[in-house]
Amino acid sequence: MLLKSIISLSRRQKSSILIAVDLLLVPLSFCLALLLLSEGSATLSLILSHVLELPLLLVEAGVLSHLLGLSQIKLRDYQGEAVTRSAVLAAALTLTSALQSRFAAVDQASGQHVVFGLLYFTAFFFTRVGLTQLLIAIYRNARTLSRVAIYGAGRTGMALARELRDSDDFVVCAFLDDNATLAGMTMNGVPIHSGVHAARVIEQYKINRVILAMPSVSTDKQTFLSKRLENLGLQVHSLPAFTQIHGGKELLDLLRPVGTAALLCRDPLSHELTAGRNAYRDAKVLISGAGGSIGLELCRQVVACRPRKLVLYELSELALYNAEAEMRVLAESTGVEIVPVLGSVADRVQVMQVLEQHGIEIVLHAAAYKHVPLVEVNARAGMANNVLGTAVLARAAREAQVKRFVLVSTDKAVRPGNLMGASKRLAELIIQDLAARPGHTLFSIVRFGNVLGSSGSVVPLFQEQIARGGPVTLTDKRVTRYFMTIQEASRLVLLAGSFAEGGEVFVLDMGKPVKIIELARRLIESSGFTVRDVHNPDGDIEIVTTGLRPGEKLHEELMVRKGAQTTAHPKIISVREDHLSELATAAALRDLREAIERGTDADVIAVVARAVPEYAPQSLPSEALQCQVVQAQRAGRATELPAE
Repeated sequence: MLLKSIISLSRRQKSSILIAVDLLLVPLSFCLALLLLSEGSATLSLILSHVLELPLLLVEAGVLSHLLGLSQIKLRDYQGEAVTRSAVLAAALTLTSALQSRFAAVDQASGQHVVFGLLYFTAFFFTRVGLTQLLIAIYRNARTLSRVAIYGAGRTGMALARELRDSDDFVVCAFLDDNATLAGMTMNGVPIHSGVHAARVIEQYKINRVILAMPSVSTDKQTFLSKRLENLGLQVHSLPAFTQIHGGKELLDLLRPVGTAALLCRDPLSHELTAGRNAYRDAKVLISGAGGSIGLELCRQVVACRPRKLVLYELSELALYNAEAEMRVLAESTGVEIVPVLGSVADRVQVMQVLEQHGIEIVLHAAAYKHVPLVEVNARAGMANNVLGTAVLARAAREAQVKRFVLVSTDKAVRPGNLMGASKRLAELIIQDLAARPGHTLFSIVRFGNVLGSSGSVVPLFQEQIARGGPVTLTDKRVTRYFMTIQEASRLVLLAGSFAEGGEVFVLDMGKPVKIIELARRLIESSGFTVRDVHNPDGDIEIVTTGLRPGEKLHEELMVRKGAQTTAHPKIISVREDHLSELATAAALRDLREAIERGTDADVIAVVARAVPEYAPQSLPSEALQCQVVQAQRAGRATELPAE
């Protein structure tokens, strides 16, 4: 508790203690100088005869210590100039003592003022050094404390601060709050700072952990704050339900970081991208869909590789604005040129202009409509963007002699049961066709499962439902999915782009698929609640099933063919899968364009069914359309995928 008491002192309190020490040294040094030069005189009477000289010396010591900033200098920084300042203070006290003695006609031993000054300087110096060594010893021998800032100075924040005050593991150094009227105030001895100054506060108090004590704030806002604080190198915790805290042990359990990687049930891919960094260093890179979940994380990691130029290609104006703003900040320290481009990858004229104008060498294609139910009921828009957009960008990249092109795909492309998966499989077939042709560009595909925390994924949805008090909705208790973190997904894309030889489909060894119902349970429990079911009727949040959504499968796969090969990375697998011939690919694209121009979803779906024979729709709006799909697939057997 001694360490915690010292750490919890504010800067003002620490300065006050140092000034008090500086003042205390004045009478001690003065009396010791008298004794050393008294030559056996009566000690008490000698001190009493000079006691009137001390008040002025004390006042001068306090004023000069403040003016010279000696009380503001941290103990570990007491060196060089700081020592010189303390020497100036000692010299000033020496001069004052001599002048005071002369004008008061006090009889003093010769050299007493000089001895007083030397003693004061020596005591000052060794006191500072001693305090520094004492603090170092305390830190080394005591357990490490977490220096905490609480984001949210409301009732929940105050209650949390009171709870943490009794903990031996945490010390609350500051509050952060977006309410500007609270800035500068103090609550229970803890200062409140504006949230916009978080970086400065973290540096000032050496914060290593932030707790979001704002249960009423939306999940999106908490996610935004969490990412912003994590980018500052902090551990971030949320406090969705402070009412669940009943004691220190439960509080500490609740404050453990609930990282998305903990939901994977396996070791995440976290190795440094040594080879990947070299592949992107000094390169000119274009990332399509740069404002999306995957695209934005790709931008962050690519900037860290220090490319010469990064082109952000994005259809959404708001997403592009936010992505550019973040990349500008990250690029300040790396010198990367950031170029925002607003447009569609299906616009061939613009795509060619951008590739040629900026001399793009690497394309990471992450732009796609990915939400299964939305694409299922918007077939034309989904196919136009996911398939035709991929064809335009990939062919333009080949024509512009881009060195590498990486398509970001999904496990839903394997034996697709919905239009989104079928669109991604057709996009894969386009890339595989281009990879099989001679040319300057190396084409590759990256395929992965669900990305934890991405927009529209189950984790943010479950978290929002938990924050509202439930229930948590589940489509089917049997549903399983492969999961990876957004950082893993981005690393996989970059690695694929760095060692692809052309035509590969890269997948991550993602271990066993995760049961969604178990994922929901872990999220509920990690938020401080209990699951309400037949075994625990008094629980907090219930899990209810709603039935599979249109196009949703119970289980996903990562590859069709067997015989996967290892790569330079032990967790990344390379597979080569069957694909259409060049003529069949061209015919499929021609038919798809015509169907989209005719404006009927049925014709679009029929084209997809012919081009992707393994497409097995889980649900279609009518029996007639289902029959049309079957007939189209039967008619398309002549273009059966040839084995490589």
